[in-house]
Amino acid sequence: MNVDETPARLRLERALDGLAVVFRSMTAWSGEVQCDCHWGSEEELALLKVPDVVLDPGLLHRTWTAPDWRDKGAVLRRILPQLAGALVAGRVEPMFGMYEVGRVILWGEWWKWPEQQADAVREFLHAWWAHALTDPDPAVPVHELLALCARRPARSVRGSRSGRRSTRTWPTGTWPRPPVTGTTTCWATNSPGTPGRRRTRALPDRARRLARPPRPARLGPRAPTRTCSTASGSWA
Repeated sequence: MNVDETPARLRLERALDGLAVVFRSMTAWSGEVQCDCHWGSEEELALLKVPDVVLDPGLLHRTWTAPDWRDKGAVLRRILPQLAGALVAGRVEPMFGMYEVGRVILWGEWWKWPEQQADAVREFLHAWWAHALTDPDPAVPVHELLALCARRPARSVRGSRSGRRSTRTWPTGTWPRPPVTGTTTCWATNSPGTPGRRRTRALPDRARRLARPPRPARLGPRAPTRTCSTASGSWA
């Protein structure tokens, strides 16, 4: 079988096509502004407000790396189909790592978008991850892709305030997050989405001390300090 015709590759192609269909005719907010002396010209900014215009690689890079958009979600929806294609092809080169792209996708808060749009983004991330695991030479290394996909809503990390166990949703499946105790639990996976064996190791003393709840604050005035006279041996 040709490596480009594997089920994982075909699924990824369908996910990219889905992004193109769902986010067709998307534009940046009409009132969006950007610094013309550091980011780019007014003409380049105007291209983001015109749907379906292909951006040159330099403009695409400056768009997804700019952190100060007023409506980050609208900008992400505008560039997402083209950005996704560039990511899969390995044409996106962050300064430090792929986690930067994951941070930008997180800023867009895609999980709050309409259901069809959120499902398209989720399917793309899952399909890309599945393809990277089966590709002998992926354009983006698996560890870099994991750093990108690990960026997720903060609520799914902290969990609910009711004390129930939260979950971490990765492209490989949903694994329970154990409470902080004297040991840590590592969930290994034998295959994507399949929990494997459970390993437990002891926490270092410093980590265990940091995990303890803080001591309650002292209420009321402190007791007077008693001193001892070395000459008489009596306390005062």
